[in-house]
Amino acid sequence: MRPTGTTANLNVPDIEEARSFYADYLGLSVEEMNLGWVARFTTPDGRAVVQLVSGDATAPVDSALSVHAGDDVEAAYEEAQRRGFEIVYPLTTEPWGVRRFFVRAPDGTVINIVSHSDVAE
Repeated sequence: MRPTGTTANLNVPDIEEARSFYADYLGLSVEEMNLGWVARFTTPDGRAVVQLVSGDATAPVDSALSVHAGDDVEAAYEEAQRRGFEIVYPLTTEPWGVRRFFVRAPDGTVINIVSHSDVAE
């Protein structure tokens, strides 16, 4: 896989409640997207990014990290299966415009491998 980027996914009980700390205090003031259960905040220059997750809408667990796979998400899925890694959530095209799957790293961390079809990565 050749990742095009990574984004930390922080589990929070309430995105709106967490906004003042991450957006106002830390300066991640640009809200790039907000689906209610996940919101991405960046600095104005785009150099720092974090996603706040209050409970994944379709997957059985929340992921700790999103790895942007570009057009290689299918190949990454096949490679994860070939290597015997646990697939936590199968390769799925989501209604909000991403194709993704969740894989568990050997240390137990759940990783979201994702391809955004509607935006450049």
